Amino acid sequence: MKIIVVGAGIGGTSAGIALQRLGHDVVIYDRMRENKPVGAALSLWSNGVKVLNWLGLADEVAALGGRMESMAYRDGATGETLCDFSLAPVTAATGQRPYPVARADLQQLLLTTFGLDRVHLGTEVVGVSDDGETVTAHFADGTSDTADLLIGADGARSVVREHVTAGGPRIERTYSGYTNFNGLVDSDPAIGPVDAWTTYVRDGKRCAVMPVAQGRSYFWFDVPQPAGLPYDRSEGKAPLLEAFAGWAPGVETLLAAIDPAVSLNRVEIWDIDPFHTWVRGRVAILGDAAHNTSPDIGQGACLALEDSFALGILVATTTVSVEDTLLRYQEVRSERAGDLVLRARRRGDETHGYDPEVTAAWYESLRTEDGSGVIRGILGNIVGSPVNLGGPLR
Repeated sequence: MKIIVVGAGIGGTSAGIALQRLGHDVVIYDRMRENKPVGAALSLWSNGVKVLNWLGLADEVAALGGRMESMAYRDGATGETLCDFSLAPVTAATGQRPYPVARADLQQLLLTTFGLDRVHLGTEVVGVSDDGETVTAHFADGTSDTADLLIGADGARSVVREHVTAGGPRIERTYSGYTNFNGLVDSDPAIGPVDAWTTYVRDGKRCAVMPVAQGRSYFWFDVPQPAGLPYDRSEGKAPLLEAFAGWAPGVETLLAAIDPAVSLNRVEIWDIDPFHTWVRGRVAILGDAAHNTSPDIGQGACLALEDSFALGILVATTTVSVEDTLLRYQEVRSERAGDLVLRARRRGDETHGYDPEVTAAWYESLRTEDGSGVIRGILGNIVGSPVNLGGPLR
């Protein structure tokens, strides 16, 4: 079977590898001209890592991942530790260590594993047509390609999603209320332990670091603010210096270490209300095209990887028709993904000061947190994953 994948991000390439290894003829198209992922790094919790292990990349992903042994919250004003606890229970319960990874490193690994000769960059899909026997991707340059099945992994502004949901309610993005700044710096214990995820909180804002490979840390800042505020890259870290002026010494150290010319991204955070039409005929969507979520629970990339796993299993094990297989994929994925979109939204509402009393109560709860509550939430996001054969150990 020939399969077209639109989108060369984490979801598209992992799906491509899974389907290719089942013996199918897979080709990937993406409008980007080179590997320039949005965002410096991502959290791979055990559910996401397990999919990559399933794809045969366990050793490679472990080499890319940071050794994140513990998690701590600190007061953004004073640097006082509010709570500090081991993440070992997550590994013990799930059977897999979580890894923060640099997004570009993971994406390059997936592209290379899939086969760069089968990836066509700089090729923009502008439309899709399905005649009931084949499906065709139409490109901006007037050319096209035809296959038996087409997967849209083309992100939050998906063209393939427009085809899949045509005739239904229009899918709109919702602003999450904050802007995220992120990048990579050399790890520095003056910011936070080099083997820990450390988060500073104050006034509805957050500043965090977590380890990735090669002695680096992924950093991110959340700034609650209206959408559409002007920003030019020439401003560099000026908005951060203003928003986090007077914060704890560890935050000041991080701000001083950031070189905007090397690594600094700014992105407004949006999500999409859950919807459950992921399939039309021989066309399906996955990843952000199907469940664009805010990063507040760190499950965006993991959900895309779960999509690839579920799709691969169903393509391998069901034989009625392409259409039947894709509907089964939709059935097993859309409810879980929608639930995590809403969980992330609720988490963001709690932490970003939209209701000051709610956020103040969360800050206060951190002072008595022994880790069990946070770990219960992390495992709650993982427990429903399709990769969890056997479930969590108790």
